Amino acid sequence: MASDTAKSGVLVGAHMPTSGGLHNALTGGADIGCTAIQIFTKSPRQWTAAPLTDEAIAEFRNAREVTGLEHLAAHDTYLINVASPDDDLFGRSIAAVEQELDRCDQLDIPHLVMHPGSHVGSGEEAGLERVAGALDVVHAKNQDRRVMLALEVTAGQGTGLGWRFEHISTIISSVAEPERLAVCLDTAHCFAAGYDIRGEAGVHEVLAEFDRVIGLSRLAVIHMNDSKKELSSRVDRHEHIGEGEIGVETFQAIMNDPRLAQVPKIVETPEAKTMHRKNVEQLLGLAS
Repeated sequence: MASDTAKSGVLVGAHMPTSGGLHNALTGGADIGCTAIQIFTKSPRQWTAAPLTDEAIAEFRNAREVTGLEHLAAHDTYLINVASPDDDLFGRSIAAVEQELDRCDQLDIPHLVMHPGSHVGSGEEAGLERVAGALDVVHAKNQDRRVMLALEVTAGQGTGLGWRFEHISTIISSVAEPERLAVCLDTAHCFAAGYDIRGEAGVHEVLAEFDRVIGLSRLAVIHMNDSKKELSSRVDRHEHIGEGEIGVETFQAIMNDPRLAQVPKIVETPEAKTMHRKNVEQLLGLAS
């Protein structure tokens, strides 16, 4: 079932639905030409989930072998906020991150993408300190975990953190074990946050800034999303490739940048059932 594109080494895919079982994300992804996928390992709108069964783990591993899909990432639940000044939510969020890491570990998924969270009025400095403290707790309690957290660059809606590369850099430099953190760059998010990534020149400029502030060596996942909203809008609204404010030239430049060749590029655009195939095919077509 493994496709020719998988053999070519072009790492492109989508955030795939898991209806009917986690393994269906793999088979569904392979069917639309994915060579990498991202999933939720549990409902993104619930704090907890039933433990993964041995059967579910075996089905996932078997589907991975059959499809040849080796480049996987997971995204954590929307409820988590490790920047929260509220102690109850802070503690609950840490426990939820630990559960997500455990599930990824069972499924051999190497990266768990997470938003840094929202400071909810406590201020960016306090919020970033709170995030670093939470990650230290998580790392200390999960020394045997192989999974790395990938902090996602965000659009900066409301009191959200992570919309400046400096936010991510501050978190990484503040934790006790910075080597256990990676980064996820979302094209729509960084554009909405004010990084003009339009066109080949824009891609080169933004990546140069990313490399200067964070380091390209930490880049583990790229979310390939066009943006419904304009530059510096601070609004997170994804659009199909080439149909938004960013434009197709940006995605062509990313697809052909040799520095990014081994970084999985994941579509998170709307209308997954009907449009993921089109967006994945378009990205593959942009690769030289």
